[in-house]
Amino acid sequence: MVKVAIMGYGTVGSGVYEIIRDNNFDYEALNPIGVKYILDIRDFPDHPQKELFTKNFDDILNDGEVYCVVEAMGGLHPAYEFTKALLENGKNVVTSNKELVATYGPELLQIAKDKNVNYLFEASVGGGIPIIKPMCSSLMSNKIQKIIGILNGTTNFILTEMIEKNKDFSEALSDAQKNGYAERDPSADVEGHDACRKLAILSSLAWSEYVDYKDIDTEGITKITLDDVKYADKFGYVIKLIGYSEKNDKVFARVSPMFVSKNYPLSGVCGVFNAIVVKGNYLGTSMFYGRGAGKFPTASAVVADVIDSVRHIGAKKQYLEWKPAAEGYIKPANEGVFRFFVRSQSQKEQIESLFGNVEFADGIKDGETGFITDLMTEKEFLDKANILNVNSFIRVLEA
Repeated sequence: MVKVAIMGYGTVGSGVYEIIRDNNFDYEALNPIGVKYILDIRDFPDHPQKELFTKNFDDILNDGEVYCVVEAMGGLHPAYEFTKALLENGKNVVTSNKELVATYGPELLQIAKDKNVNYLFEASVGGGIPIIKPMCSSLMSNKIQKIIGILNGTTNFILTEMIEKNKDFSEALSDAQKNGYAERDPSADVEGHDACRKLAILSSLAWSEYVDYKDIDTEGITKITLDDVKYADKFGYVIKLIGYSEKNDKVFARVSPMFVSKNYPLSGVCGVFNAIVVKGNYLGTSMFYGRGAGKFPTASAVVADVIDSVRHIGAKKQYLEWKPAAEGYIKPANEGVFRFFVRSQSQKEQIESLFGNVEFADGIKDGETGFITDLMTEKEFLDKANILNVNSFIRVLEA
């Protein structure tokens, strides 16, 4: 039997334990898997296998029987220190921790390569949606040109409530918290930071050079209003928080609310579901869809990585590697090319004199005009918008 350890017995860690226990992985070509340790600072006196619990990390680190460790602690510290020590000690590590992967991925992947072990993180993006492995295998015959994703279930739930039930942002956020979709402090979700880290991981995988999430311009949904939703509907769009990256000579990446055409598949992704569109130069467009979070979707992806690691006992591992990116690898945010939805109190004549061919929508708010521009760089748009009386603007997704 292959012994594994679980670090952190919260939502994901307990889900991993239950899947391994209940599914009893013991079939042809796969060694049976069993949990030997569960690391947590809390006590679980009513747990049916309370003998598995330890508060001492060294129990796991120094036990030669432990082949694979699941890191389900979350956060950066001590998850980083523990993961690094485990890899250096020749143990395979599986994680769902997108913050850790996005921050220390290049270093941890290099240690794994040097030690001929796996560092796997399928569950770090999209919960139970299989996206990491396809990008590292079945999509490798293509040059990835573009990644477009709804990467955060909390914000997608909030926007769905605003669109379908006419709730304002505060009410929709309160409902998300009541339903367990949003934390008491929801800033990582609603300010776009969670989606940003996931986009950084996908972009690093797509182009094999490290995309630092700190270099991705990020904007959340806290300023989206019901009037914005009504304007979007009038133009034939819905509003989604979109993670967007593309590569020509350099990588352009950003996270922000965008108008998404009702004819585009991402527009129909509702509630807590996530979806990721990957465009390859020969394959064209593929979309990966499913539950982006939750106990068992995420735990299922974690256990799948554990199984993958166990399948390759004694074999040379398949390594991921993110090279350090050259200076200037990430394009500045103001070089992005979009159309822009704008709310302004300026006269239509002034708007047309500045922006030329625009599409107008009236009747949403007295004394205000909504319009969509032609394609232009963000710098060009901002230079013109500074001349107008602009209330707000939202980018329009160019898929």
